[in-house]
Amino acid sequence: MRTNLRNQLRSRLRARLRFVLAAVAVLALWQAAPAQPSAEPAALTLLQAVKIALEKNPLRKVALADTKVASADIREARSVFLPRLTFSETATRGNDPVYVFGSELRQQLFTSADLALNKLNTPTPIGNFSTRFGGTWSLFDSFANWHGMNRAKQMNDAAGHQLGRTEQEIVYRVVDSYYGVLLAAKQLKVAEQAAKTSQSIMDRSQARFDSGLVVESDLLTAKVRMAGRQQELIRARNNLDLARAQLSTAMGVPVDSVFQPSEALAERTLPVPVLEEVERQALTLRPDLKRIHSEEAAQQQSVAIAKSAFGPRVNAFAGWEMDDPTFVAGGGGNNWLGGVEVQFDIFQGGAKRAELSRERALEERVTAMKQVATDAVRLEVRRAYYNLDSARQELEVARAAIAQAQESLRINQDRYEGGLTTITDLLGAEEATRRSQADYWEAVYRFHTSYANLELASGALNPQSPVVTP
Repeated sequence: MRTNLRNQLRSRLRARLRFVLAAVAVLALWQAAPAQPSAEPAALTLLQAVKIALEKNPLRKVALADTKVASADIREARSVFLPRLTFSETATRGNDPVYVFGSELRQQLFTSADLALNKLNTPTPIGNFSTRFGGTWSLFDSFANWHGMNRAKQMNDAAGHQLGRTEQEIVYRVVDSYYGVLLAAKQLKVAEQAAKTSQSIMDRSQARFDSGLVVESDLLTAKVRMAGRQQELIRARNNLDLARAQLSTAMGVPVDSVFQPSEALAERTLPVPVLEEVERQALTLRPDLKRIHSEEAAQQQSVAIAKSAFGPRVNAFAGWEMDDPTFVAGGGGNNWLGGVEVQFDIFQGGAKRAELSRERALEERVTAMKQVATDAVRLEVRRAYYNLDSARQELEVARAAIAQAQESLRINQDRYEGGLTTITDLLGAEEATRRSQADYWEAVYRFHTSYANLELASGALNPQSPVVTP
């Protein structure tokens, strides 16, 4: 019975090994395909990556364009305080009695003969070339224009705050992507080391099997583990290439750009934040909260504009006109006219009251959204703070686990050589060693990115932040 079980185990392990080796062979052939020669990767620090991103990232260009639009709105709002001047040149011809009578008067060519009834009723067609200069000036509009300019300024401030928040988000994406490349590089080294260890275990198993000290199942198990480690190595290489592409995208450069981070993933000493201080800082510095405050102020100006519509308006106007029977100046006359107009809307079917109600409702909405945003910022700060605290503690645990796992692997290797333990125990110790190293580097990565995320939540993340500068 023992022989049958042993044969079944051998058959299963052989089948699994053939499948895994076939998959590894296909992936290896794909990896071995000839690649195009590439230039030497340029060394890149995290600070350099952040500066490039703040210059080339398209998201910042979008936010910057919004600020230019807001600045143009200010100039447009300011323009209503200045008079408007117009010029027109009109050529007309006809025999309409009123037109002929008025044109002759404007041309200052009217005579007593033009008062004949037949000529008044059926005049001869005439032409008129009219040159006009005109101007209007809003002298008073119940301060609607002032409120409009103030609203434009507040929206310009809101666009500026949004640009600041976009820059902070870009910095965080670069930090996360940069450390992602560093983590992927460490994971590749861990995979390479794990493959070497698995190769060593497989060689020992082969030697012990050739010496008759272990059964064939031990050797097959070691080969299966080796095949698995080769698969992990292939995935680690591809993950590194993907991480580099993500970094290029975050920087706003072509995805196939080649950069080599000049820094290495390692523990750094960063200032220990205090939750209450970080939360207070977030409520003061967060650009998106400032943007909502500016939007609220702008909406208050919109309410004031709606109220101004109920007040009077005073406009001044003036014009000068020259009329000639031919296109060439001369032989005609000119005139001018000026005045002041006072307007007051008595009834418009309730449209102005409806507009005022609408603007007030929008003001209430913005106020409520400000409270929602404030609560969300508080929660975001706490989440980022606790994530950082967890990452710091996990890093301490992972650091201690590495030495323990390596010592356990050494002991199991010695015991396996002496025939005191099984291949399963040895491979378990090897897996624990690989896992402890991978967990450590992931903890280092999470610690740095969590710190950057906390600074993003507090509104303090910038190129001079401790997590960015060396």
